[in-house]
Amino acid sequence: MASSVQHSGTDAGAGGSQLQSRPLAASAILIGGTALLAFGIALSISFGAASIGLKEVWGAMFAFNPELTNHQIIQELRMPRAVAAALVGAALAVAGTLMQGMTRNPLADSGLLGINAGAGFVLAVCFAFFPGLSFGTLILFSFVGAGLGAGLVFGVGSLAQGGLSPVRLAIAGAAVTALLTALSEGIALHFQIGQDLAFWYAGGVQGVQWKEIMRIGPWIVAALAGSMLLSRSITVLSLGEEVAASLGQRNRLVKALASLAVLVLAGAAVAVAGMIGFVGLMIPHLTRYLVGRDYRWIISCSAVLGALLLVLGDLAARMINPPEETPVAALIALIGVPFFLYLARNERREL
Repeated sequence: MASSVQHSGTDAGAGGSQLQSRPLAASAILIGGTALLAFGIALSISFGAASIGLKEVWGAMFAFNPELTNHQIIQELRMPRAVAAALVGAALAVAGTLMQGMTRNPLADSGLLGINAGAGFVLAVCFAFFPGLSFGTLILFSFVGAGLGAGLVFGVGSLAQGGLSPVRLAIAGAAVTALLTALSEGIALHFQIGQDLAFWYAGGVQGVQWKEIMRIGPWIVAALAGSMLLSRSITVLSLGEEVAASLGQRNRLVKALASLAVLVLAGAAVAVAGMIGFVGLMIPHLTRYLVGRDYRWIISCSAVLGALLLVLGDLAARMINPPEETPVAALIALIGVPFFLYLARNERREL
């Protein structure tokens, strides 16, 4: 708590420099990143066991002919996969952005703080005891599991002497994640549902269908829109709770709404793509470096960059060893783990 007050004083003294933003850079990222995202989705759709030209991809998207096999492959298999990757990447990136902004913890990420593992644990319970649940119901249980994981991490972390430092919270997250993952694996072995859970453990968007996107899409879009509405309040909160309160902001309400958005984003992402970590850790830091500290820009740019990262990561996962697929979560972890270790070493640096 003392370190939080110290940071708050520093932030207040920094004045305008803390709220420095780069709207031109942010606009360039939004425009250029969206264009790259569209191109990345087109490349993702064109690459596969049967290579399909970009011209035919364009035709299948805007002049669909059900009699053509390639058009059916594009519409029924590859487009849902690419769209799911974009939605999941945006959801995980914005979830991490909100967590880092409202907790002022540079190590905050839904994968590192037990949220993804909590959602995965509840999914394991559902597969074991309620095997007939619909996908829509599984999404709701994922939200509950995400809240369970977050509650356990913050509960365990708060028991440490000296308060919740970033590293203590990360250690608590690692412990709770290991516990929930072990319980999930134990349930999978006992009830022989390992194959059902293997997809969620590996992490990826292969096999996603339009009906699943129709289920998670509204949740993710609504949570992203809510995050944008909260962006100004998150900017103020990132200066420190004392500073935000002195400006008349209702911090508890802002935190409650932001936490709800995080649980929805992380829960929906895990329900459709499994446990993919580090997207919400890396993207917010990269975005703050590029656009400054105004969360009105950080959240929107993080959504674009997170979607781009996962679309390109999913494409790379298919290109490394075709026709076999490397789990996209493993590829992102190759970048994310060194990044996490770097941040852990420099956790005193201000957000």
